[in-house]
Amino acid sequence: MLTEFPRPLASIVGEVIGDYYYNHQAIETVFYESGASGSAPEESCVHKVATWLVREGQADPGKSFEILGKVLEEFMDGDIARHCFDKETSIQRINSALEQYGLAYGFGGKIYGASISTPSRSLGDMLKELLISEINDEFDRAYKSVDTDPPSAVTAACAIVEAMCKSYIAEHALTLPTKQTIKDLWKVVAKHMKLSPERVEDEDLKRILSGLTSITDGVGSLRTHAGSAHGQAKRTYRLEPRHARLAVHSAHTLCLFAMETWQSERGNSRQRDRTETGSS
Repeated sequence: MLTEFPRPLASIVGEVIGDYYYNHQAIETVFYESGASGSAPEESCVHKVATWLVREGQADPGKSFEILGKVLEEFMDGDIARHCFDKETSIQRINSALEQYGLAYGFGGKIYGASISTPSRSLGDMLKELLISEINDEFDRAYKSVDTDPPSAVTAACAIVEAMCKSYIAEHALTLPTKQTIKDLWKVVAKHMKLSPERVEDEDLKRILSGLTSITDGVGSLRTHAGSAHGQAKRTYRLEPRHARLAVHSAHTLCLFAMETWQSERGNSRQRDRTETGSS
């Protein structure tokens, strides 16, 4: 997760929220009601908000994002007109600032993405580099729904792996398996990438790669039994956010490793092309 509250994000929130309330007592009230601690910073309204968020992040990064969500709630969800300024533009500024850190605001003062930001941002950066929009769409759906809709997050986690596999298969002109399940798709990709456990001599790596195969089996089964794609009636137990977060983390780990391998393949291919061109 993020290890501190980003100062650029705090600055933008400070400018928007400081201008929205434009009253020290109102700002202090909303911060304390949101769970903030300590004495209020003795600064302007704008800097009071920014400094307080950064300070809370230094003490407890996770809590600081919970506070941020509650501080933003009235502004983002309410319809109170406090000042004559362009609220729609200000909301867009907040959303854009959050997006830069893999975060998103959700109705009711929720900040999505803060709890899975490390793997999601790494995967997100890789997705942008490989320009795979289908996976990026599922990636966004997964991390935004972990807390509010765990079954949907599990379904998205499975779809992330499936989309990555299908993109790889298409680029390399491989034959799609007869059953296009997450497990069967991964078998095709793992074999071509030479990631199948039976093709690796090192015992330690073999154990880890066997774990990747188990991830596809587990995430696929969880989607079948509890995911949103199969309806409420087929669930065998209550899926909680922690279960969905485990599935999303697992899918991200598998995809990130596979896509780094994919990217390495592309680099090796370009190097071979340059070598062949230079020797011809």
